[in-house]
Amino acid sequence: MAVVFQGSLFSESPPEASGGGLPALSGVRRTVLAHGAWIDLLPGWLPDPDALFEHLAETVPWRAEEREMYERVVGVPRLLAHYGEQAELPHPLLARARTALNVRYAAESGGPFRTSGLCYYRDGRDSVAWHGDRSGRGRTHDTMVAILSVGEPRALQLRPRGGGPAQVRLSLGHGDLLVMGGSCQRTWDHAVPKTARPVGPRISIQFRPRGVS
Repeated sequence: MAVVFQGSLFSESPPEASGGGLPALSGVRRTVLAHGAWIDLLPGWLPDPDALFEHLAETVPWRAEEREMYERVVGVPRLLAHYGEQAELPHPLLARARTALNVRYAAESGGPFRTSGLCYYRDGRDSVAWHGDRSGRGRTHDTMVAILSVGEPRALQLRPRGGGPAQVRLSLGHGDLLVMGGSCQRTWDHAVPKTARPVGPRISIQFRPRGVS
C-alpha cells in the first residue's frame, strides 16, 4: 500500500483487542490532511479476506443501477448492495468488524457506524468518480466513513474538494482498512479511477453513521 502526499503525520493508536477473532486495531496509522481531514490505514486487517471475497461475490444480491447523466441514462460502472441499520450483514465477520470499529472510534466525531454499502468492481472498467459522501449530515458536519477492501487491490485516490491532481494515492485490497474522518467528506473528494491495466475484481464494504450517504 503506497501513500503519496506532502506533510504527513502518522500516529499509532493505543493497543486494544478488537475481539471476535479479528486482530487488534493497534497498528492503525493516521495521516492528517489539510482542512481538518484525516485518514487511518491498517493494511491486511481482515483475516482470510479471499474467502470473504468469494462468499460476498456469490451470495450478496448485487444489483446494477442506472443514472441520468448529461441528458442520457447510463449504467453505473459497478455493482451495488445496501444494508440498512436493521438488516443482517451478509457475513458474520462484517458484523464483528463493525463492532470493533465502533469500539475503536467511539471517541471520534461522527457517531457510530450503522449502515453498510457494498460495491463490486469487476474489472478495470468499473470505477467511481470523484465525490464526497456529502448527502445528509455529511454535508454540514464532520463524520467518518470506514472502508474494508477484499479481492485484488485497486487504486483509491483523494484530493482537496474543488479539483486538481490527486494528493493521496492508495492501493486497497486483501483485507485492508481505510477510515476517512474529520472534515474529509466535506473538504476532500475520493475516487476509484478506471484503468486499462489488467486487474482482478475487488469488493469494498463501506460503514457509515446514520444520516450519511
